[in-house]
Amino acid sequence: MAHLDPQELAGRLKTGLLSFPVTHFDDSLQFDASGYREHLSWLAEFDVAGLFAAGGTGEGFSLSSAEINTVVTTAVSEIGGTLPVLAPATGGRGTAIEQARAADSAGADGILLMPPYLTEASQRGLIEHVSAVCRSTNLGVVVYSRANAILHDAAVEELASRNPNLIGFKDGVGNIESMARIFARVGDRLAYVGGLPTAETFALPYLQLGFNTYSSAIFNFVPEFATDFYRNVLAGDRDTVYQKLRDFVIPYLDIRDRSKGYAVSIVKAGLTAIGRTAGPVRPPLTDLTEHDLTELTALINKLS
Repeated sequence: MAHLDPQELAGRLKTGLLSFPVTHFDDSLQFDASGYREHLSWLAEFDVAGLFAAGGTGEGFSLSSAEINTVVTTAVSEIGGTLPVLAPATGGRGTAIEQARAADSAGADGILLMPPYLTEASQRGLIEHVSAVCRSTNLGVVVYSRANAILHDAAVEELASRNPNLIGFKDGVGNIESMARIFARVGDRLAYVGGLPTAETFALPYLQLGFNTYSSAIFNFVPEFATDFYRNVLAGDRDTVYQKLRDFVIPYLDIRDRSKGYAVSIVKAGLTAIGRTAGPVRPPLTDLTEHDLTELTALINKLS
């Protein structure tokens, strides 16, 4: 059973930074439950508002439905009641509904609804897809607008009206006009989550747009830096934010952008750099090269 009802969850998500932990694998690329538990326990010591298990940073796209359920169940048993735990719903309608129901049974507090698999879709089709998943569960649902499931303002307004348990909108596009239109139509009915890769880069302007929070991947390996950065953003401390962007985030982006898939791989590499390895990434992702890992390690060490 979920620890929070949808509206309680929405309120919690608006109060702080959001954690998207990696999923730990052993050398044979199987889920490492003990390593994952230890990681979540460590992250829960810091000031965050929610944890999204098996999301993009958690390589949810490479997990089977059974594995996703195992990861979510592990997260709930380790930190449920301490932090809200949200589970992914991925793929097409049938798979997404199946995963949403499994998350409810596992005791998750909410769902992050990913774009449907492969196919392009109209706004009407996306509205019906999101609504079907919302109807299938009593959990609060955060819809992720990106890739082949970019929701426009009128669609978001209709979804919010039709589905009381749709509590959040995560943006993975970065279109300012589109977000201004959504805010104008929907206002504070939803919790708004910045979801672009390395969301710290966009955090200050997104706050001005009306976003409540954002997903932090770097929180996995530099949690003190990530939470301090978030507080700087909330305080509107532009000088400090841009100093930290210059000194750490932008050099980090330079490494991240060297290869496709590094946006996830570099997070696991960050854990390796601080001596808290989470194992390798699963193909089709590739781990950082030794050169890139060495450069990342040196960058992280400069924060000490």
